[in-house]
Amino acid sequence: TIESNMMTDRRTFEHVKVHFDYDDLLSEDTDSGRKYVTEDKKKLPSITTVLSILSRAGIAAWRKRVGDKEADRISHIASTRGSAVHQIVEDYIDNKEDFDAGYFPHILESFQQIKPIIDKRIGKVYAQEQPLYSNHLGVAGRVDCVAEFDGKLSIIDFKTSKKRKTRSNCYNYFMQESGYAIMWEERTKMPITQLVTIMSVDNDDPLVFVEQRDDWTEKLRETIKTYEAEQRQRKPKG
Repeated sequence: TIESNMMTDRRTFEHVKVHFDYDDLLSEDTDSGRKYVTEDKKKLPSITTVLSILSRAGIAAWRKRVGDKEADRISHIASTRGSAVHQIVEDYIDNKEDFDAGYFPHILESFQQIKPIIDKRIGKVYAQEQPLYSNHLGVAGRVDCVAEFDGKLSIIDFKTSKKRKTRSNCYNYFMQESGYAIMWEERTKMPITQLVTIMSVDNDDPLVFVEQRDDWTEKLRETIKTYEAEQRQRKPKG
């Protein structure tokens, strides 16, 4: 049993209320990936689904190399762990009292690793797990966190990794975050240009990547166009 309240040194985060024209966005899983339904009934693909086309070949090669059973096992472990770390971070930033109750030691360890970064560098919090969409980009998604980072309003993404990643391993993350920045501005009229990835790494120091939105928007648009072209090709068969 993991004892609650292991973390006695904790911060209280200030939250800023931001108005949205909707409470949530319904999502549905289709044969072409996840779609979000906007309040005016448009069905927009998830930005995660769109960007997955960039890693598709690499994942297929990896699955072939290790076999489907092992690939499914590893993917399940990674996904479960990532979800748990996201949840503990979200609850901590939401100032929940028992945010650390009931987690396995490896989840608490991942959180403890990035906690000093969260404590020292995150300021006012504007949103967590907020559903967003952009008619301009034609995509939707759910952003991890929108908050001040080093005093500047930022899109913040929390990641977990078994091994240390280089910046060039993370281009998909930066493109996704740039998409969230555009969605956020379209929905709130509040511009965000700073993108932040905070990553806990097994048995290593955590990583922080700080990027600029406009360095990644063009690559994102190109990927959306490729995805849309693939979808058009699929339709006659459907």
